[in-house]
Amino acid sequence: MRIAVIGAGGVGGYFGARLAQAGEDVTFVTRGATLRALRESGLRLESADGDLLIQPAPATDDPATVGAVDLVLLAVKGWQAPEAIESMRPLMGPDTLAVPLLNGVEAPDQLAAVYGQRRVAGGLCGLFGSVVAPGHVRNTMAQPFIAFGMLDNTPRERLEQLRAAYERVGVKATISDDIRAALWEKLLFVGPFGGVGAITRAPVGVFRTLPETRALLEGAMAEIVEVAHAQGSAVAQGAMAKALAMIDGAPVEATASMQRDILAGRPSELESQVGVVVRRASEARVAAPIHAMLYASLLPQERRARGELTFQV
Repeated sequence: MRIAVIGAGGVGGYFGARLAQAGEDVTFVTRGATLRALRESGLRLESADGDLLIQPAPATDDPATVGAVDLVLLAVKGWQAPEAIESMRPLMGPDTLAVPLLNGVEAPDQLAAVYGQRRVAGGLCGLFGSVVAPGHVRNTMAQPFIAFGMLDNTPRERLEQLRAAYERVGVKATISDDIRAALWEKLLFVGPFGGVGAITRAPVGVFRTLPETRALLEGAMAEIVEVAHAQGSAVAQGAMAKALAMIDGAPVEATASMQRDILAGRPSELESQVGVVVRRASEARVAAPIHAMLYASLLPQERRARGELTFQV
């Protein structure tokens, strides 16, 4: 398959590199220092499941030079999604399938609003990925995973081809029977992890252990389950226990990407990981006081990072 990967950070770099390793025709769409690094040195993947160097790593900042592809993996931050979705137009042929790998539950519908539901799948992934330097990605999770599924849950041959490509290089890939529920279940893990981590300014080994912050973590998860159910999503029984087990199994020093961005003063995924729960709870007329507190407490830092507020800290 001809595949375009938009974004070459922790997620796009890892899952794009594995597709290239599997023999697929992959082009990375990125810019700035990352684009220069990919062109000059290739893409270096340092991972618990095996290191890899993709060299050359075809890369561009102009999707028009790539043209229509078979599949687009959208792997940017939630706040970058609107611009990235618009930039994808030259990549989207009549039969192109777009698979977003963003945190949160909104990206598939954002894509479908522009390109139509038939050309969009839902997607999610799991890894502890970070950017060491432009073109150098590190993952500390031993068994990263990826899952995807059509929004109407119909079979699609291209998703089977994608699954098979990942299986060839040992990445666990599944086609979900209910990708919308799966997205809420992923948010159960990543949202409270990032939100509680950001507000406590502590690694997971600390806030999952202290009884007070453990209660905050579990309470935030319970709110997500309630909001998801109120929105008609069939979150699986035991999903919260599974998410807690993943957090309990994380390295003690682990931090979430949203937490790292907030602490570094960068724009973060606060809206797509925490704000979305507040908004959806309001729509469904259910209470989500922990998320409301997390969102309100972190919002000044987010607005400052986006240049909307100026204050000294």
